[in-house]
Amino acid sequence: MLIYNATVITWGKPNQILKNYAITIKNDRITEIGPSPELKEKYSNAEILDARGQLVMPGNICAHTHFYGIFARGMAIPGSAPKDFPDILEKLWWPLDKSLLEEDVRYSTLPSLVDAIKHGTTTLIDHHASPNAIDGSLDIIGESVKKAGLRACLCYEVTDRDGPEKMKAGIAENVRFIKQEKSPLLAGTFGLHAGLTLSDSTLDLCRQSAPDGTGFHIHTAESSADEWDSLEKSGLRVINRLQKHDLLGPKTITAHGVHFDAKEIEIIKNTDTWVSHQPRSNMNNAVGVAPVESMLEMGVKVCLGNDGFSNAMWDEWKTTYLMHKLWHQDPRRMNGSDVAKMAIYNNAALANVYFPKAPIGVLEPGAYADIIFVDYHAPTPLNDGNLPWHIIFGFQQSMVTTTIVAGKVLMQDRELLTLDEAEIAAKASKQAISVWKRYQDQFNE
Repeated sequence: MLIYNATVITWGKPNQILKNYAITIKNDRITEIGPSPELKEKYSNAEILDARGQLVMPGNICAHTHFYGIFARGMAIPGSAPKDFPDILEKLWWPLDKSLLEEDVRYSTLPSLVDAIKHGTTTLIDHHASPNAIDGSLDIIGESVKKAGLRACLCYEVTDRDGPEKMKAGIAENVRFIKQEKSPLLAGTFGLHAGLTLSDSTLDLCRQSAPDGTGFHIHTAESSADEWDSLEKSGLRVINRLQKHDLLGPKTITAHGVHFDAKEIEIIKNTDTWVSHQPRSNMNNAVGVAPVESMLEMGVKVCLGNDGFSNAMWDEWKTTYLMHKLWHQDPRRMNGSDVAKMAIYNNAALANVYFPKAPIGVLEPGAYADIIFVDYHAPTPLNDGNLPWHIIFGFQQSMVTTTIVAGKVLMQDRELLTLDEAEIAAKASKQAISVWKRYQDQFNE
């Protein structure tokens, strides 16, 4: 394939913006980048994709999401509104995940993938829970990911809240999926819910059960309740406790970190552990604002996720940029370059942990051909120095016109090619009626 007549944004180091350039793709990799006239003549027999002057750049990456959260959209919570984060878990998320059966897992995943393709998010790291449909749940999600043509790292959320048998089933599902042979578009890690629903013995069992070289994906200090629970259980703060159980390291993602203290941040840095920031979710749950700037200054690898919100990652850019200014009442806080560092460079490095065979999140020869076209006509000069601010203040999700993953076109000129959005939405809506009924029934028992 030859993509030509493009304004190529490489997101390399240094980043380059190359006008009237072309990209050649063979199989799932980029093979060459050069001026459009030269490559068009050189590859005259290639399949041609005219970018029509659009911005052509790496696909977005999401460091932490929950596909199954799609069924919470528009759902009523019985009784009084949740008053805090533990109440949100008790009234919303835990009854919802208990309401999911196998087809619900499928039809909560597929709309999320439609959303990702339309919004140019090509790699996602998902964290799944369905206590009444554990065995094989990651295969159902994986099949949907392959059908969509996206790239994803999957795990199952181990927790003690549903009893020892389901806890062990969650461990087994993680281990099975990690060990099995998978599509090149799929990877696995080991999911844990959060310290507040995990005993010391379960943490030890997870560590013992995880295949060699496996990391973990766990919610950490999302609310202060997680820290208080950890102190009560162990006398240790959340990260100190995870370190004691040897669960940190260069393949582990700690999601949120809103209430980390300086010592926890130091441990995260020294163990080379990842942190994922989800600003829209943190605002929605009213849990506070993570000390992201301090973490970045200390050298922590902070990434950007969405926690099950829409896969419109530029909305997370915008929210990150604005919320830290408001929280600190200081317009100098949260530099746009730091947002790009999280969303582009750190997210790409994290994705490469799970997909290490080729560079990801960058346009260069040898990199995975995960590419999006963006129909943005800059009303002011656009250059590497001001690109993050163009994204924050100018880019809209509707500007994504074409999405390519591993060299395969998933959407062209806003037409989905691998998934039928209307059919998926209709089936998902039908499934949601049953899910919502089971959810409501739990409150009536």
